[in-house]
Formats: sequence, structure tokens, C-alpha cells
Amino acid sequence: MKNFVRRACLLLILSSVALSYSQEKVDLETMSRIRYEGFRDSKVMELASGLMDSIGERLTGSPNMKRANEWTRDQLTAMGLSNSHLEAWGPFGRGWANQYVNVRMTSPDVVTLLAYPKAWTPGTSGAIQGKCIRATIDDRKDFDKYKGKLAGMIVILGSDAEVKPIAEAPYKRLTDDDLAKLADYQIPDRPPFRFADFLKRQQFTKDLNQFFADEKVLAVIDHSRGTSGGGTVFVQSGGSYKSGETATIPQLTMASEHWTRIARLLQQKKDVSLELNVANNFYDDDPMQYDTIAEIPGGDKKDEIVMLGAHLDSWHAGTGATDNGAGTIVMMEAVRILKALDIRPRRTIRIGLWSGEEQGLLGSQNYVEHHFGSRPPMDDPSMKGMPTLLRREAGDVTVKPEQAKISAYFNVDNGTGKIRGVHLQENEAVAPVFEAWMKPFKDLGMTTLTMRNTGGTDHLSFDAVGIPGFQFIQDPIEYETRTHHSNMDVYDRLQPEDLKQAAVIVAAFVYDAAMRDQMLPRKPIEKSLPKEPEKKED
Repeated sequence: MKNFVRRACLLLILSSVALSYSQEKVDLETMSRIRYEGFRDSKVMELASGLMDSIGERLTGSPNMKRANEWTRDQLTAMGLSNSHLEAWGPFGRGWANQYVNVRMTSPDVVTLLAYPKAWTPGTSGAIQGKCIRATIDDRKDFDKYKGKLAGMIVILGSDAEVKPIAEAPYKRLTDDDLAKLADYQIPDRPPFRFADFLKRQQFTKDLNQFFADEKVLAVIDHSRGTSGGGTVFVQSGGSYKSGETATIPQLTMASEHWTRIARLLQQKKDVSLELNVANNFYDDDPMQYDTIAEIPGGDKKDEIVMLGAHLDSWHAGTGATDNGAGTIVMMEAVRILKALDIRPRRTIRIGLWSGEEQGLLGSQNYVEHHFGSRPPMDDPSMKGMPTLLRREAGDVTVKPEQAKISAYFNVDNGTGKIRGVHLQENEAVAPVFEAWMKPFKDLGMTTLTMRNTGGTDHLSFDAVGIPGFQFIQDPIEYETRTHHSNMDVYDRLQPEDLKQAAVIVAAFVYDAAMRDQMLPRKPIEKSLPKEPEKKED
């Protein structure tokens, strides 16, 4: 009898899923029209050149970021979208941009070296020369080893860099085996992110910058991450963007092969002198930052919303092509396709292009807090004026009326690779819906749904307040090995056919969500966490 009951329950569950799948309507005629427009009259690479070539890097707070906001707003208006505007958030802090950099060895050889300044660090106020000294500083205990030894020196900072031969091609697509493994849910076993540990690392950076200032060093140069080298330089920030917390010593990141030459010479007790000329500008005229927002108005369900988005900001050494110009132009192309086909969606379709993602999803968090819901502010001084959506220890989420009206948010932010599936963020109820939506694109390589969560980008801001937020699975191509936050993140690393495929799939998913009778099913909002106990210093 028990076995009969079990079998009956299983059949009931399977029948329910099958019924849900069979009842999910997919307008195949419109899918064909979307494919035709996206593959035969694509504008995605025109958008790419406009953003990456004509505007370039888009560090949050920089003049180029504001230009990108205005350019995307005007492009979306020209496509026929409504209510295209810039929505302010902040205050953010200081803007910054590099204007000029030249680094060369003057002794024992004369040679130009490849290096980039770190964001939110000062320039050199003209050419300066100085001798180099090696330093490895991992925590405050190391300060005493170098106290009184660094004045007037250029500090070659960090542990030894290891450059290995490239044993395999850095270009990679997900294999069937990779996708099968990804589809298997992995029970979380990692310890939760500890905000206290983040604050401790942040405080050490401040202490280290102050130590260098007190020791009156000329400049600090570390090496690029990774072992592949090849002139790829991964560089981010060297200090805070917050007013009153800016680093006061010039800081640069150098190509590993050039940094290791200097390190070897110093190891051999030889004098090494460098000449640096770095011009960086700070901008304090507008502490606010902006997200670009535009809409395709809905019909009978116009008060309900389907959103798609990507972050528009980037780091500064490249032109932000794969991170995340690719996501930006895919989303812009997706709404262009829908407008070109004169799609009349039932729900309003809204695109959001976010700033401040690289500094902690700031643009999307502020947008969600303003429109959909928020957590209480935190007492920690470092969190003053900062969004707390992703800080579950801040308290429970309070939702706003608009939260009940948004059906879904779709995000692209993992490089230039084609879409291979969707991370469901543990929303089991949406699986049969997406399975039906995905079926017309299996011939394009989109085959995989995974219950796994994925992090690090703007869908988390929506997920935090109970809105179904999704990041697509993408082929990695050379994202981590070459382009992510590097000087090689440029137009030439984009894959045109992959971007066309991604735009077509995004347009289709957005269309399906906008036309569906019901909004997408939701999962519960994550509960708040107890405040972390303070860790005693060693």
C-alpha cells in the first residue's frame, strides 16, 4: 500500500510538471521573427563600437561614465523607447580618470615598461625619478620591517610573481560535460560571506596607504594577477572613492614580466631606478551617479513590469568591452529587436543600465531600494549612506508596492560568450516555464537550467527583495584568463556571433515574460541573519 501511495504521489508530481510545461505558451511565429531580425539586421556591433571605441572606459564617477549614460539614453530614445532618462543615486563620492602614464627604467638599463595607474590614486605631478626597493607586506605586523627604510623610494610591492607558459588555449566554451555538471545542484558548503572580514581587509588597505604616506615613499608598484602574463595587466583601484579617504601616494600595477625583471635585479643587490610620469584627475563637481532607464510601454497589463539590464560601468585600463559593454549592448539590441518588430507587449518592458556595479552593485541596489524594497541602514561608519540590500545582517526586507508589480529581471554580465542556459537562483517553480521558453533555442546551444545560485552581479539586487532575478549561463571564452578587469578588455575581444545569439535569446525571454498570462512564480525572500560577533584582533 505504501509503495502504491508513493508511486501515485510521484505520478501526480510528474503530471503536474508536465501539465505546467504543456500549458506554457510559446509564440513560435514571434520567435522566428526575433531570430530573423537579430541575425539578419543586427546592430549589436555598431552599438559596440559606439560604446567601446567612441566613449571607452567607464569608471563610475568619470566623465566617460556620464558620457556613456547620456549616449545610451539617446540611443534608446532613437530606437523608439519611451521615458528614456537618467535616474540619479548617491552621493557616490569622487570621480577619477587617468590622462597620461609613462613608466621607464633608467638604470641599469633604459627601457619602457608596461604599467597602469590604480583608480582613485594621485598622479606624480610631472616626471619623477627614484630608486626601487622591494617590499612584501601582508598585514600590519610587517610595517615594522620597513619603517624608516622607504622614504624617497619607489616600492616594488608584493610576493613573487610567477609567469608560466600557456599550456592550453585561454579561449574556452562550455562542453556538454561542463553543462551537465552545472545542471546538478550543489548543496552550499562554503562558509557565508563575512562582512566583518571584508571590513578588516578594507581597513588594512587604508592602514597600508597611510603607512606609505607616513614613510614618504615616491610611488608603489605591484604586479598583475595570474600566471599567464603576455602583457595582460589586471588593474583595479588603489584606494577609496569616498571623499576624505583618497590615497595620497601614486600607485600602479605593472605587467608581471616587467615587474619580475625589476624584482630579480633587486634580489641581486643591483640598483634599479625608474622614471614615472602619471597624470590623474579627480572630479568633485557632481557627487551623484546615474542609471540609464527606458521603457517599451505595455498594453492590458501595463502596470506590471518585466526588466532586463546590465552594468554600464567598467574599470579603466581597457574599454570595458566584455565587462560589461557586452551585456549592455546585448540588452540594448534586445529591446531594439522588439521595437523593430513593433512588438506590443502586454506588460511594460523596462531596461536598466547600471553604474557603480564594480564598487558593490551600487547602482542597481539604489534603484531597487528606491522602487521595490530595502533593509534597514547599518550602524557601521563604513556603511553610512550605503545600500544594505545584500547585507542580511542589517535586518528584514521591507517591500514597497511596486515590488508586487514586477514579474522578472534578466541580467547579462559574464563576458562576450553565447548564452547556454539560466541560473534559476533556487526558484524551482520557474523551471518548467523556462524549459518551454528555452526549447526554440536549443539549436543555438541553449540547453541548460541549473537550480544553482550565481553571484557577483546586479540580479542579486532584485533577488534580495523577492523579485525573480536571473543571470544567464554563458560560455567563458577568455573572460577570466584575459579580459576581466584588464587592459585587454577591448572591442577586438568581442565575439559578434555570440552577441547576436545572446540578444536574440534575451529578446525572446523578455517577450515571453511580457506576454504571459501570469507573472513568473516567486520564491521566499531570504531571512535576515544575526549580527556578526566582533572578532578580536590577534
